[in-house]
Amino acid sequence: MPRKTMVEAIRDAMDVSMQRDDNVVVFGEDVGYFGGVFRCTQGLQQKFGASRVFDTPISELGIVGAAVGMAAYGLRPCVEIQFADYMYPAYDQIVSEAARLRYRSNGQFTAPLVVRMPTGGGIFGGQTHSQSPEALFTHVAGLKTVVPSNPYDAKGLLIAAIEDNDPVIFLEPKRLYNGPFDGHHDRPVTPWARHPQGEVPDGHYTVPLGKAAIRRAGAAVTVLAYGTMVFVAEAAAAETGIDAEIIDLRTLLPYDLETIVASVEKTGRCVVVHEATLTSGFGAELSALVQKNCFYHLEAPIVRVTGWDTPYPHAQEWDYFPGPARIGRALKAVMEA
Repeated sequence: MPRKTMVEAIRDAMDVSMQRDDNVVVFGEDVGYFGGVFRCTQGLQQKFGASRVFDTPISELGIVGAAVGMAAYGLRPCVEIQFADYMYPAYDQIVSEAARLRYRSNGQFTAPLVVRMPTGGGIFGGQTHSQSPEALFTHVAGLKTVVPSNPYDAKGLLIAAIEDNDPVIFLEPKRLYNGPFDGHHDRPVTPWARHPQGEVPDGHYTVPLGKAAIRRAGAAVTVLAYGTMVFVAEAAAAETGIDAEIIDLRTLLPYDLETIVASVEKTGRCVVVHEATLTSGFGAELSALVQKNCFYHLEAPIVRVTGWDTPYPHAQEWDYFPGPARIGRALKAVMEA
């Protein structure tokens, strides 16, 4: 089976979707001739032409606003915001227009569009290129929010998102573009070419939205994670020797409550991990869901391991980033509680 980086898998998903459906269009800043700042759209303009893959002005509001209009009239835009940190000018269009269109028109119009955004840190991007704003989208009724952790899922989830009839926020952990990352920044990077999840089939396939994956089966404690934190949690479990069951949520909304509940009922303990700031992070919602649905099975309080409530620092990146040592301490604490 072919092996691809996450960049190549994402590009392949758009390529496959554009071949299957002439209504799929791709646009954003530098995505055409240049192929995107991370090269996720490289070669697509040459293949499909400048009417289907094109560059836009530096206006996130304009990119998403145009996409909403196109979607309402039958196209399927897949647009790129260069970094998730830059999406704030577009937030009104995402929330007030894309997310509300089906509801406010009583189903007469829909917004089948995807907004792709590189997210997260671990690349020395500092406060303006490292944010994880997923909770700003999961709070909004009418949006679906996806965070893949590997090339296979990235391709399948993106094709499913493009084919979905409602707006999907597709957050791509940029630290994972070229290989998995276990949080040990001082070690050599393992490329996707040498990782099992780097195997990506050619052609069309989908990974269903709203379905989590168990990355490591275990009996002692459930770890809920997504994106880069899946691999960091795996490293923490290996280094502590704790038999953790690690669940990769893949889709934050809709979430896979059945898989979460089944795991926590089995283990009786839960650690929630994400890179975003602690306060009002998506981990708070996950904690509430576990508390509500698994209360009588819990043997210890739910623990969250997250970024700190500060802007993402440049000089102290690895003090902010939830690494395997911090997750390992949380695993030990919840086992001793």
